[in-house]
Amino acid sequence: MAETIQRKLTEHLYPRSVRVTDQSHQHAGHASAPADGESHFHVEIVSEAFKDLDRISRQRLVYQILNDELSGSVHALELTIMTPDEVVAKSLTNNEDGRKKN
Repeated sequence: MAETIQRKLTEHLYPRSVRVTDQSHQHAGHASAPADGESHFHVEIVSEAFKDLDRISRQRLVYQILNDELSGSVHALELTIMTPDEVVAKSLTNNEDGRKKN
């Protein structure tokens, strides 16, 4: 499922980077978690396609692309969505040790 999510997002958004992490193991035993896993994912994606879109619009775009997966076995999707410019700006606000500059 992680490969499917990554492939679909890559095909539609032409991202600079996309990382899909299966977090299903963290939800094992929950009533909504299937026994075979692959139900909870964290997606980090950087794409110019998100430029001029607010947070909700970005999420809706990703949900639209992954509609089949979200209607099926994917129970939860945590998203980190940024443009390349936002990645640069974020890195400029952090010191080398990861703490925010004052």
